[in-house]
Amino acid sequence: MTVPSHPVVAPGLVGTYPAEAEAGGGYVWDAVLEYRVRSHPERGAPDLADGSDYYHPFETYEEALEFSASSKGAEEPLALIVQEEYIDEPEPGRYLHVRERRVAEWHVPFLSRPRRTADTIPRFMALDAPPNRLDILRGLA
Repeated sequence: MTVPSHPVVAPGLVGTYPAEAEAGGGYVWDAVLEYRVRSHPERGAPDLADGSDYYHPFETYEEALEFSASSKGAEEPLALIVQEEYIDEPEPGRYLHVRERRVAEWHVPFLSRPRRTADTIPRFMALDAPPNRLDILRGLA
C-alpha cells in the first residue's frame, strides 16, 4: 500500500502544537499540521522526559519515517491533522455532521481518505447517499 504524503499547512508552526490531541476518527480531514514520531524510553528510546513518552515533530512524512526507522523505541509516524468539520459515528451506522474544529493524530494511511470539501459531508449525509457511503470515504468503492 502506498502511503500518502501531504505537505503541512504551516511549516513554521511545526513543533508548536500541543502534545495532546484527539486520536483518529472523523473520516475526513482539512489539513496536515505536522508529522509526529512518538518515542518510548521503556522500549529503548533515550530518556528525555523523565521516563515519559514524548514525540518528535517533522515537516515531512519522509523525514518522520526515516527517523522512526532509525531510532530505537520509536513508533511509526502519525499525522497531526485539523478537521474544521467532521463526521462523528457515536454508534455503528449512526452519523453526525459535527461543525467544530478538532485536532487529531491519524495513522498516515488515513490521509488516503478524502480531504474535506464543501460538498463531502453533505453528500455523505444525504438521504439518497448509497448504502456503501463509508466504503466510499475509505476508498474501497
